[in-house]
Amino acid sequence: MANTIFKRKIYDEMLKWKNEQSDKCALLIKGARRVGKSTIAKEFAKNEFKSYILIDFAHASKSIIELFDDMYDLDFFFLKLQQFSGVRLYEKESVIIFDEVQLLPKARQAIKYLVADGRYKYIETGSLLSIRKNTKDILIPSEEHKISMHPMDFEEFLWAIGNDITADTIKSLIKNKLPAGNALHRNLLRSFRLYMLIGGMPQAVERFLESNNLQVVDKVKRDIIDLYEEDFSKIDRTGLAESIYDSIPASLSKNSSRYVLSTAKKGLKANRVYELIPDMLSSFTINVAYHASDPNVGMSLEKDISRYKLFISDIGLFITLAFRDKDFTDNIIYNKLLSNKLDKNLGYIYENVVAQMLVAKGNNLFYYTMNGETSNHLYEIDFLITSGNKICPIEVKSGNYRSHKSMDVFCSKFSRRIKEKYIIHTKDYRAENGVQYIPIYMVPFM
Repeated sequence: MANTIFKRKIYDEMLKWKNEQSDKCALLIKGARRVGKSTIAKEFAKNEFKSYILIDFAHASKSIIELFDDMYDLDFFFLKLQQFSGVRLYEKESVIIFDEVQLLPKARQAIKYLVADGRYKYIETGSLLSIRKNTKDILIPSEEHKISMHPMDFEEFLWAIGNDITADTIKSLIKNKLPAGNALHRNLLRSFRLYMLIGGMPQAVERFLESNNLQVVDKVKRDIIDLYEEDFSKIDRTGLAESIYDSIPASLSKNSSRYVLSTAKKGLKANRVYELIPDMLSSFTINVAYHASDPNVGMSLEKDISRYKLFISDIGLFITLAFRDKDFTDNIIYNKLLSNKLDKNLGYIYENVVAQMLVAKGNNLFYYTMNGETSNHLYEIDFLITSGNKICPIEVKSGNYRSHKSMDVFCSKFSRRIKEKYIIHTKDYRAENGVQYIPIYMVPFM
């Protein structure tokens, strides 16, 4: 069955490339596997060009692969490519898609010469693009415009399930700094919890629309997790990368101020983990928040690479990992999560989804900890983002939102650096004493 074509925001970025940059560079779409890169590239090519050829390097024929062994004569290269694919190319009006380009590094290297030739446009898709085996012995082309594709955000999810009203409602509320009111707030929060349970992977959303059964959706998410864990063997053959990924929910649930190494493997040395972090980031399966030693504009200059927190890049996959203590997750678990009746502290789940939403909006993730009155107490700001020449501290609360000692201490210490103060919680919007209390469904629209 053909994949459902969902409306994605990245389409507008692709149009901008076509109109402004496609004569000078190829478009490279980076993202996790199963996030929808191939689908959107094909849909874009079909809508915006007279013809297209898609070369999927995971399944391309030997004859197609061998074309890249000798590209000295591009006339002959294009002639054979059209012959093998059965598609006619039109100068300036056709696009060639290199799907999963990391599987044939020499095809990626050829982009430099293909773009310079100027006859056609080029789109590349890939994950794990930066790991050593996918860049060894090739010259990475500078003629690439790179964009990142993330799982569906909350607004894209609402579009997918046929809800074209809710996002506009939330945008109006936050723009005017208005509470939703009890009935509407409950409705909006339930919609957001549904998004958290399903997540933003297109296959999971598609299966939900087909079945209306969260346990069926859970099976799709498990298959995606299994696929990711197979990919981790390409990063690290010892199984450590897989262990790190699997242990992220457990580490967050400990409410620790940094990633807990022992949740992945006992006796693990810190340097072994953060050596793997860049390659795991290249897979787009995780998000990383680094500790900001001096929280201010330009936090990338002050990040401590030895202190970090890890998050799963999709909240739906996170929840499946968190409750993966048998071969399936009972519908009763999903129903209790949906109605907020599960007898567990869900703060770590909300923290993960906030991390995901901030990354989708283009933010790098940072957090900050401070010593408290006693040696064993720390104050922590969950996230720090910048706005102009100021910073905005964010605390995520699943319970008592009125108590925010960490925020108070932080704002007292760095008062001149702060623009807005946010408490993200599950209650309705309110503003009090210079703090904005934001219901979690408003975060994508902040």
